[in-house]
Parts: sequence; structure tokens; C-alpha cells
Amino acid sequence: MKRFHIALAVADLDASIDDYSRRLAQPPTAVVPGRYAMWRTDLLNFSINPMPDKAGTLRHIGFEDDAAEGYSSSKDVNGLEWELFSADEQDRRIVSTYGEAVRHDKG
Repeated sequence: MKRFHIALAVADLDASIDDYSRRLAQPPTAVVPGRYAMWRTDLLNFSINPMPDKAGTLRHIGFEDDAAEGYSSSKDVNGLEWELFSADEQDRRIVSTYGEAVRHDKG
């Protein structure tokens, strides 16, 4: 499966989790309290981090792709970072970067 990835900076993680859970009609797939939240829908991989001074800004975009090996990152002509990774690789990077996540995987 291939999902478009969007990473956004937010002012308040808990308030943003509530808001985006309503907008995406599901709870986050993974949450590291106070640090990170991520949703996987059928088409979208959406993550947020609290960065109050940058709230509402795009951190990076890219693709979660089951066919991807490892992780790669590049910048486009506008300086925007694009990432490419598998779901398993992202899960490993969440733990190594933010700590163990509370999982809310869809059954």
C-alpha cells in the first residue's frame, strides 16, 4: 500500500489530537504523549508534533510505501523535504526519535 505523508507542526498536541481525530474520523494510530501523534488512513499518513512557534506549518511530506526499503529523504526545488519509508521503518523511527508509542491500530 502507498499513502501520502504529511507532517505538521501544531501548537497543542492534545487539542490537535482531538481535532484531527474528528476530521479523520478515527483516533491516531500511534501517540507518544507530549511529543508525537500519527494517523494511518486508507490514503493518508498524517503526523503532528508540538512546535508552538511553528504551529500550522508543514514540516515535511512524502510517501509511506510498503515497497520502500529503509528510509530516504530529499529536498525538492522549493526546499521542501520529501521522505520515503515503509510503515515498519516509520514505526522503528518513531520509537528511536520520540520513544515508545501507545498504539491504536485499526483491527
